[in-house]
This record gives sequence, structure tokens and C-alpha cells, in this order.
Amino acid sequence: MKVFSRLVFVSLWAVVVLAAQDRPPNIVIIFGDDIGYGDIGVFGHPTIRTPHLDRMAHEGQKWTNFYAAASVCTPSRAGLLTGRLPVRSGMMHDRVRVLFPESWSGLQQSEVTIAEMLKQKDYAAMHVGKWHLGHLPDYLPTKQGFDAYYGIPYSNDMDATQPGDKRRHALLHPDRIDYWNVPLMRDEETIERPANQYTVTKRYTEEAVKFIEKNKDRPFFLYLAHTMMHVPLFRSQEFTDRSMAGIYGDAMEEVDWSVGQVLDALRRNGLAENTFAVFTSDNGPWLIFDTHGGSAGLLREGKGSTWEGGMRVPAIVWRPGTIPAGTTQTGMGSTLDLMATVAAMTGTKMPDDRKMDGYDLGGAMKMTSPSPRNEMFYWRGTRLFAARLGDYKAHFFTQTGYRDRGETRQNPPLLYHLGRDPGEEHDISRENRGVVARIRKLAQEHELDIDEVENQLAKIGDRN
Repeated sequence: MKVFSRLVFVSLWAVVVLAAQDRPPNIVIIFGDDIGYGDIGVFGHPTIRTPHLDRMAHEGQKWTNFYAAASVCTPSRAGLLTGRLPVRSGMMHDRVRVLFPESWSGLQQSEVTIAEMLKQKDYAAMHVGKWHLGHLPDYLPTKQGFDAYYGIPYSNDMDATQPGDKRRHALLHPDRIDYWNVPLMRDEETIERPANQYTVTKRYTEEAVKFIEKNKDRPFFLYLAHTMMHVPLFRSQEFTDRSMAGIYGDAMEEVDWSVGQVLDALRRNGLAENTFAVFTSDNGPWLIFDTHGGSAGLLREGKGSTWEGGMRVPAIVWRPGTIPAGTTQTGMGSTLDLMATVAAMTGTKMPDDRKMDGYDLGGAMKMTSPSPRNEMFYWRGTRLFAARLGDYKAHFFTQTGYRDRGETRQNPPLLYHLGRDPGEEHDISRENRGVVARIRKLAQEHELDIDEVENQLAKIGDRN
């Protein structure tokens, strides 16, 4: 009788797994905030322990030349969700670099997001975590294709209650949640203010797992965008003083735990082989906050800049049985490519009435073909600062991410070979003038392809 029962259970489990594999793959995008290229164990951090991300890489694939769409929060998120450079959607500005609580615009409903695209196949879609694409009703996730939302609508250092002279101290010593009066929202309603950020990573994770459990019998899209590692840093009691790397390590290790919980939920429900999961970051580390900021590893500079440390980010992709386990892809990729990649694997169609900037990376992830991306454009606001073509990167303007009031025009452009010199230390422009000319031509053609649009980040303050 026990043998018969076991056979019935195994048969039923096989039916569940086969049924899951017959439908389009589930999509899970886990997006860290300000996580640097060198902040994860599998990317070389010596003291931050990330066993779940390391396992994800061992079961999946690490990308070493993967880029965010921009070097700061708002435009980076716009690029990921739309597959378009944020300068095309009016989500980049030279001075107002991100949306604020005083902003009265956001990502326009005319833009098409991954969530809206997946509605072609009746995907359930939920956004958990940081949105930062507009906090007013017309711009919330529920107006951009998501069925549900749970999270903080903008950066966790906004709505500050401390005066300016005490603000940095508060950021580095976040002793009270009411130092920032940020709201926690469910769908379109505020359910807690100020949000208890000590438990926000844990609660994001619980919501994500509930969504997976609820929708295990249909295709779903989970976009989990963590508030951490944006300063101020918070972690739950279970992770306090746990890491050798201090509060930054504590918070990063809790994000790693969260990744483990999400992947375990997929495994537990027989969904692993039919789920495409990605972990990456919105931009590089916020270096001005000392040990509360992360590490770009051997890359130069960090968040806010168009040096490699500002836009090259850690990336891990995972789909057991489809993406070869334990592989490393050194070809170029970007969050801009996720929409095209998802469209190809789900059989959905991207919009054909606008310029798109992504490539389908499916073949590169399977290691059956090289990455189709051979160029990357580094915009800062509405100005193209740098461009990469193959292994070479040319800087037309340079500026640090923060504390630098003006850019430096580079004429002739600086040139680096990123394969031999990923830290951008040795300018080789003089001996490679032909390469500089090719990249300059590529950049000029690209700039001609950018139409002027109404800027949404400039809409801040008094509407009158």
C-alpha cells in the first residue's frame, strides 16, 4: 500500500511538472538597489557571504559584462521595464536626475512595460519593492500592467524629517524609522507611514513568495526590486551584526537570503525548470557613503557616473535545464535586453511603433551563439558621455558620480580596452585613433537616432 501511494504521489508530481512546462515560462526579475559589481561572493567579495546568489550562479550563469540602462535609479528602472533608453521616454534630466516626492510626473502610460507585454499571454504580474517611476496615481505599477503592488514608491532616503545639517548623520546612523517619512503602499493605498524599514526586506520576500504560491498554476511575472542597498541601510534583527562587512554586509546578506527564499519557493512548487530568473542591480555602488556604500570591485568609480563602476553591474541568470549550469558569459548584455529576451522566450510581441534598444540574449544564455550586443551607450542626463564598441570604450565627457560640479570635455576622447583594462586606468587613444574615429561615428549616428521628447523629471515642485 505504501509503494502504491508513493507511485501515485510521484505520478501526480510528474503531471504537475509537465503541466507547468507546457505553459510559457514564468519570469522573475530581482533588482537590487546600488549593489556594486564587487558586492557578491561569486563576483569576488571577500567578506560578504552570499550563498544563495552563489548557488544561483552555480546552477545558472554569471554575466561579467552586463550593464544597467543608466547610472541612477529612475532612468535605470525605466530602461529595464520598457527595453528603451530612458532618454527616449523623457526619464533622464541633466539636473533632476531622479523622481522625488515633489515630482508630479513619471513613466508615461504610453510607454509599454514588460508587464503589459506579458498580458498578451494572460500573465499574472506583481511588483514588489521600490518603484521610483512615479508615486502619484497615474504612474503607479497598477497603471503599468501590474495586477498588484506592494512597496515603497521611491528611494528610502526621501521624505527626510531631519534638518540638512543632521541628515548625513542620520543616513549613516539610521536609529529610527521616522527619520524618513516614506510610505509603504499596497496597490494604490498607503498602508504604513513611515515604513518600518528594519523589516522591509523580510516583508518584500514574504509578499513575493505568496505571489508565487498563489499563481503557481498559471504563468506569472514577479518584479522584486529591493530597497536595499540604498542608503540608509536597514536590516532585520536576525541579520544585525551578522556580517564581517558591517551594516552593509548585514543588509546584503539579508538580500541574499531573500533570493534564496524566492528560488526555494520555485523549486518547492515544481516551477524551477520553467522559470527564467534574473538577479542584477540598478546601478553601481554609492561610494560617497564610505563603508555604507558598496564596492565596484576593480571597476572605476560608482553610482551616478558613466565610468564602468557606475553602470556595469553584477548579473546572474537562472533557468535549470535551459541555461547551462555553472557557466560564465563574457559577452555584453544589459537590462535593456531583458524585454526582448523575455518576449522571445514567451512568444509575446514587443511594440513595433517605436524605437527599441534591446537584443534577445536567449542564444547567448544557452551558450549556442555569441551575444548580439556589441555596443553600449552611456548617457548622463540628456548628453551622451561615452560609448563602447566591442572591447573599446571612448569617453567624450567625464564626471564623477557625486561631489563633482561639472563635466570635463575630452577632446580627443579617452579610450580604454575594457578586456585588458576594465579599471579604465590606461588611456590608449593616441595609438588607436582609428578606433576612436569609429566609436565617434557610432556615437554621432546614435545621437541622430534620439528624438527630442517632453522631459518628465523636470516636472517638479509647483505646477503653476
